[in-house]
Amino acid sequence: MELGEGLRLEVVEIEKPPEVNVIVGITHFIKSVEDIYEAVVNSVPGAKFGLAFVEASGKRLIRHDGTDEEMEELAIKNALRIGAGHSFVLMLRNIYPINVINALRRVPEVVTLLAATANPLRVIVLDLGDSRAILGVADGGKPLGVEGKEDIEERKEFLRRIGYKR
Repeated sequence: MELGEGLRLEVVEIEKPPEVNVIVGITHFIKSVEDIYEAVVNSVPGAKFGLAFVEASGKRLIRHDGTDEEMEELAIKNALRIGAGHSFVLMLRNIYPINVINALRRVPEVVTLLAATANPLRVIVLDLGDSRAILGVADGGKPLGVEGKEDIEERKEFLRRIGYKR
């Protein structure tokens, strides 16, 4: 959508398989690639993931790392499409974001986490011509109602089944 004055609003749909989780965030230094990598592998031994970081100055490259080639390629592809300086995309295979979020928050370079989800995710980007900015994210769909007693029981049973509650 053209906004005039060389401004353009774009919605970038994150490409990923339905079972893959993605974390999108903002960080501020090239060292983030190594520190985010270490945060993930130290949180989940044997983690399968890919990471891409959009460098905002200097060579302005997509910096990347990971333990799973497919996840790394997906992270790179999505980071290129977002193209907002200092953003990062972390694709997680068979890992719930809850397993790595606290570790990511402790990475000194990480400024904020915008989304952590397996849902369809759209990133709202403002293109300024010579740079881009993430304005926000749209995670999943609109609510269809309010949970009732059966839904509450289903939620509680699910959390216990996957081992997050006793």
